[in-house]
Amino acid sequence: MTRTNFAPAGSVPVPSKFRLAVIMLAAVYPFVTALLYIVLPLTENWPLWQRTLVIAPVMVFSIIYGIAPAIQRHFGWFVARLPRP
Repeated sequence: MTRTNFAPAGSVPVPSKFRLAVIMLAAVYPFVTALLYIVLPLTENWPLWQRTLVIAPVMVFSIIYGIAPAIQRHFGWFVARLPRP
């Protein structure tokens, strides 16, 4: 007899990847746009790869440690297809 770590069907809601993608897009797009408005004038004469080297870590760390946890905290019910609390 083998044990699995899966819960019985119907007891755990399946998160919607589409809903998560829509909310992430709604949060990330304005953030990235604002970041570009700030960084691009400061790096006017830089090659594209150097601009990307500055912008990418800021975006990634902001999404991982700021935006994604905020989405889970405030919209986790929506992503998990649960009734609004």
